[in-house]
Amino acid sequence: MHAMVLTAPGLPLRLESREDPLPGPGDVCVEVAACGVCRTDLHVLDGELPGIAYPIVPGHEVVGRVRALGPGVTSLAIGERVGVPWLGYTCGECPYCRNSRENLCDRPRFTGYTRDGGFATHIVADARYCFPLGEAGDDVAIAPLLCAGLIGWRSLVMAGEGKRLGIFGFGAAGHIIAQVARWQGRSVYAFTRAGDLKAQGLAKSLGAEWAGSSEDPPPAPLDAAIIFAPVGALVPLALRAVCKGGRVVCAGIHMSDIPSFPYHLLWQERRLLSVANLTRSDGIEFFEVAAQADIRTHTSVFPLREANEVLAKLRTGEITGAAVLQP
Repeated sequence: MHAMVLTAPGLPLRLESREDPLPGPGDVCVEVAACGVCRTDLHVLDGELPGIAYPIVPGHEVVGRVRALGPGVTSLAIGERVGVPWLGYTCGECPYCRNSRENLCDRPRFTGYTRDGGFATHIVADARYCFPLGEAGDDVAIAPLLCAGLIGWRSLVMAGEGKRLGIFGFGAAGHIIAQVARWQGRSVYAFTRAGDLKAQGLAKSLGAEWAGSSEDPPPAPLDAAIIFAPVGALVPLALRAVCKGGRVVCAGIHMSDIPSFPYHLLWQERRLLSVANLTRSDGIEFFEVAAQADIRTHTSVFPLREANEVLAKLRTGEITGAAVLQP
């Protein structure tokens, strides 16, 4: 097998040849067909997440086919198409797991962060945390749903049922969740980097009511806002944009520091929330919704060996929609 490997924080990924992996008890070996590139991969590269054991293979939006079953696996079959998401294992024993909050597990493992991920030709994954995908849809189109879609869906649920939704950061997650929100009958207001006319154009093509710079006020008060960009300075801007009782949801696993802001931005029962990871139930719900809403991902496809170049483009905002690697 081949993999793009991170050997230390801040270094470029290195293409390596390895022995084909053998799945252990409860695991499966998946031959990767496509792997989306997520902003969280940049946080792994930059060493911004705690507890990374190097070397590590990033990537957690994996679509592929089961090539080998570990001992005890009966839920999946050889040749079955599956998705491997960010959440790769939970303990099942801590208070959070016992109360249906496995996204907050005390001893989790994460694909592409604490276990090797999908920037490779093969990946070993816990069978219990793989989503059967069936045969409908294209591998590349589905890949961004495995994180951008899943985390976006959890964020949208936490945002409540308000009709006017702001989306700060209109990339992979933003363009997916905008489609879900429009299908639900909501009005979408898209906030991008100043001058990012491509992202603003994509938002409008997907039915956004308005698209503009994150520094610009929307034309109407928002009921809720989701911040997908990992920029703490967006928090006070989003709070300023929502109406009384509005919600602001921070969707990223990592964000730059939030600057101080006057209390009146939070007052009048505005709520500031964060989203942590996902649950398997989120995945089941979201894939049902995605099929009903006929979600269409906008993707740019690159060969696996160009992972470093793709990550550089993502960092500078040169990717519109979602980027996907293929072996």
